[in-house]
Amino acid sequence: MCGICGIIRFAPEPIDEDRLYRACRAIRHRGPDHTGTWTARTGKTAIGMGVARLVVIDPSPSANQPMHDPAGRHHLAFNGEVYNFRELRRELLDQGISFVTDSDTEVVLAACAHWGTGALNRFNGMWGLAYFDSTEQAGFLARDRFGIKPLFYCTDRDALLFASELSALVELDDWDRSIDEHALVQHLQAGYIAQPATIYEHARRLEPGHVLRFSASGATGPESYYAPPLTGEPFEPEQYGEACAQARRLLSDAVAVRRVADVPIGAFLSGGLDSSIVVSHLAAATPGRVKTFSVGHAEHRSYDETKFARIVADRFGTEHHELLLTGRDIVATIPDVLDHLGEPVGDSSIIPTAIVSEFASRHVTVALSGDGGDELYAGYWRYIGHDAMDTYLRLPAAIRRLLVEPALHLLSSSKSSSLGNRVRQFQKLLRAGTGDALQRHIAWARILAPEAGDLFLCGECAQECDARTIERARRITERMEGRAALDRILAFDLRYGLPADMLQKVDLASMMHSLEVRVPFLDPAVVAHALASPAAFKLSGGLRKRMLIDAYREHLPDPVLEREKMGFEVPFGEYLRGPLRSLFHDVVDRPTVESFGLLDYGAAQRVFEEHLDRRAEHADLLFALLSLCWWRRKT
Repeated sequence: MCGICGIIRFAPEPIDEDRLYRACRAIRHRGPDHTGTWTARTGKTAIGMGVARLVVIDPSPSANQPMHDPAGRHHLAFNGEVYNFRELRRELLDQGISFVTDSDTEVVLAACAHWGTGALNRFNGMWGLAYFDSTEQAGFLARDRFGIKPLFYCTDRDALLFASELSALVELDDWDRSIDEHALVQHLQAGYIAQPATIYEHARRLEPGHVLRFSASGATGPESYYAPPLTGEPFEPEQYGEACAQARRLLSDAVAVRRVADVPIGAFLSGGLDSSIVVSHLAAATPGRVKTFSVGHAEHRSYDETKFARIVADRFGTEHHELLLTGRDIVATIPDVLDHLGEPVGDSSIIPTAIVSEFASRHVTVALSGDGGDELYAGYWRYIGHDAMDTYLRLPAAIRRLLVEPALHLLSSSKSSSLGNRVRQFQKLLRAGTGDALQRHIAWARILAPEAGDLFLCGECAQECDARTIERARRITERMEGRAALDRILAFDLRYGLPADMLQKVDLASMMHSLEVRVPFLDPAVVAHALASPAAFKLSGGLRKRMLIDAYREHLPDPVLEREKMGFEVPFGEYLRGPLRSLFHDVVDRPTVESFGLLDYGAAQRVFEEHLDRRAEHADLLFALLSLCWWRRKT
């Protein structure tokens, strides 16, 4: 696991090695064990690669990067892990290729040299990589199938720049840093910026499952090398029991292959279903006790899951580490996290993710997580919303309009209580009672409430953002004719929201503390099986993750199987009404807000006042505003 950066210049101008060094320093947290750079001129092409290495597999200096083959023809900068590298190594040995290290990086280099981009679909793992063949003066950038690892790039004059984080990309050259206004709107509307966009108009993130080729004449693409199997024949209803058993076998295998490492491994354990599944299989596959890590809230018990984590830890005999946070702990962490970001991030759960990552990094270098389970098996509340809305719309219109809706708008919404959160959820349901399932789903996922729409000086900005997202959703799911609406929604979240929000957040927060996080639920075989499982296997009668619950009914403790889902969050909304109030005022000030030329400062203040007075719950939007303005002031 590493951070990578580089410059490919399609002109006689040499590589600026000082910029390459500065970019490496900007991502030193991703790989504190070794920093290496390499530059060369080959024909019409000049190239520079930099890697900050975190040692996970083969600690020997010969496994450092950038890596080159013995002949000096093939070169690689690699961020990630390929778990099946030993099988690929045997296959390449049969082809007469020799190896001098025990690292997966050397196998990736040899595979790219031997099979070209055809190697990518042979890899089971996560990666952002840059490969170059100096004889052909050609190569490619590539990102893993599901976007677990990031890769940013910029085509700048006669050069292609790339890096694992935007903070490194900006060090490589003086490219145009103009803000992408559409990305800014999406950040405040959805809480994230979806690929291929970034906050910068002229920087892009390589999409999951894509490759970008380059040669002496320039860069082409990007193009897809992988698409999730969305059109296969789903299981029949009578195959439900078999599908449950197969899901459990595949998850067991996925966890087992992710144990490959030469450093200590553990797991995040929230006490939710997905992390508990991962821990159960890791404990079964690991000699000795597995290290598990949880954080909870000492002052806001409605956000605390540690009692469930302890139940799972006791069941599987883990060496459990638990950290209870106070408001002071969380407030003190926020500036460090926001300072770290190369672009604004709108998901406040990056704060507890950073805290648990730092906590885990004191004991292990690699941690397994349950990310991806919600998107594959329908774990979020909004997936139930379609059935709830259909039921609601069967009520007489007069009762809805004159009784239910006025009552809902009078009630206080909040994430801090069960009743307030339920009110908040039903208020979101009413945002999009019409339209098809994808339109409703996108509306429910917004963090920008309709009453906050005047935040944008451009009256059509929010509608344009919605239209773009809906168009993208239709393209992603266009091949899913005949599948249920929920199947299409889950496929959209897998391809769009998961890499843009959850996976990016986890990568940033974990690598900030030099911790590698592996994601068994995004094993290709697990994903293919989940996509082939029909909607009724996942959501039935209001029961989310039905198939996982039944698959693990005799394996996991009942309290974990029967509990309500909780998000991994901090009570940010409550802190805004207390210890973060002055910080928000200081950061989200008139000059900063108005510097974007797109936002109304008065509207931003009205949103804040509504939240303070508990007339509305705007915590998610306000965190996105805080992150945006913090980033603006820093840059």
